[in-house]
Amino acid sequence: MRVIVVGGGVVGTMHAWQAVERGHEVVQIEREAEARGASLRNFGQIWVSGRAGGEELDTALRARELWERIGAEVPGLGFRANGSLTPVRNAREYAVAEAALARPDAAARGYELLGADEARKINPALRGAFDAALWCERDAAVEPRTAQLRLREALHAKAGGGRYTFLAGREVREVTGPGAVRDDHGDVHRGDAVILATGAWLSGLVRELAPDLPVRRVRLQMMQTAPLGEQLTTSVADADSFRYYPAYRSAALDALNAGQAQTPIAAAHNMQLLMVQRRDGGLTIGDTHAYEHPFAFDTVEEPYEHLTEVVESFLGRPLPKIRHRWAGVYAQCTDTSRVVHRQQVADGVWLVTGPGGRGMTCSPAMAETTANELGW
Repeated sequence: MRVIVVGGGVVGTMHAWQAVERGHEVVQIEREAEARGASLRNFGQIWVSGRAGGEELDTALRARELWERIGAEVPGLGFRANGSLTPVRNAREYAVAEAALARPDAAARGYELLGADEARKINPALRGAFDAALWCERDAAVEPRTAQLRLREALHAKAGGGRYTFLAGREVREVTGPGAVRDDHGDVHRGDAVILATGAWLSGLVRELAPDLPVRRVRLQMMQTAPLGEQLTTSVADADSFRYYPAYRSAALDALNAGQAQTPIAAAHNMQLLMVQRRDGGLTIGDTHAYEHPFAFDTVEEPYEHLTEVVESFLGRPLPKIRHRWAGVYAQCTDTSRVVHRQQVADGVWLVTGPGGRGMTCSPAMAETTANELGW
């Protein structure tokens, strides 16, 4: 079988991985010289802890297994089973963590509610004031800015005999027949299946093929610091993440929302703290969420100031110098309970998009499901 994958981000690359692993030939086409979208502009977190139950959690747990397996095969991914801690500071936040621990799937997520001293044994860098922390053992991380490069190098080695080809700087413009597309160089690429994994690029060909696509675009702001100078052994979230992730929905969360408002800046920008350390020691910190179109073209400073204050309160020390600030856009199903939008849009052509903030976490399992459904 010959598979054409359109899109060089993590979702497209994981579809290429599944196809090559099953013995097929793959041509992967990326419109930029390298992928530059949400697959690079994220935390690199394999985030199980906050996922909704049922299909979403099953997908995240399966993806977590696949990431660990692929990480062992591709050391350059920087896969590490670092887990996460969400410190809590008062009775309302503690009650939300307790309610999460009472979920029937709490053990599958690796939840534990730790006292502050126990949490610091796991992550000694958290020297600030907090009462307790929700620990999720199943969370993990990879290096997002280099993951696609390392995966492609491994694909070339895995495929052998020229079964994997990556074509950069080509935008696919037209479906020319069953399993066939034409790029902006005029070349036609024919296969047994075409996977359109174009991320937040929902215009052009995607709009022509799926004009009523139930997917929206979401913009976020993030930043990265200079090296911390010590190890942050886990990913870290704050209690505002309870408001954002579906796993924490409960009567206790309703009480938190009713009795403890977010700061005005956090509320205005739909914010939570997520933080993970990169292999060079720097911290990736975010994030905001903007849903109204058209998006602003500039980044605003107040959210960064808020995040700095929250991080410093957990670390009990000044934040290292901020070296990078950026904005990114990802595609999210308008029905946010859906893990991904998968649709046949032409003969032999399937569109896979809309995972939202789950893309990095769930991409290996999403690609495995596509491969299974298409009978690769």
